[in-house]
Amino acid sequence: VQLQASGGGLVQVGGSLRLSCAASRRTSSNNAMGWFRQAPGKEREFVAVIAFNGGSTLYTDSVKGRFTISRDRAKNTVYLQMNNLMPEDTAVYYCAVGLGGRVSTHMADFRYWGQGTQVTVSS
Repeated sequence: VQLQASGGGLVQVGGSLRLSCAASRRTSSNNAMGWFRQAPGKEREFVAVIAFNGGSTLYTDSVKGRFTISRDRAKNTVYLQMNNLMPEDTAVYYCAVGLGGRVSTHMADFRYWGQGTQVTVSS
């Protein structure tokens, strides 16, 4: 499975971006899909995850109320709508396909990873 993430860019504080991640095969439609991010000098961290059927989602506390994860199973695509962006959201964002269909916040529970897309929030 190959993942192609897109939608990153440079935005001012308070702005919005929508990330997309398309998977190359239908395998992902039965798996959870998630977003992680890695800021310079920091470890990769969990951002959001959605179950295989979209029935449940989880978010890291710092993005709750600002970010929304969604998916289109027919298109094998997961989205991350990011609103009210802040400088601390600056990072490379990675999408990933889970080992199973249920949500998880642990990197070890994801098996396929995209190449990452840069999000930069300027103050």
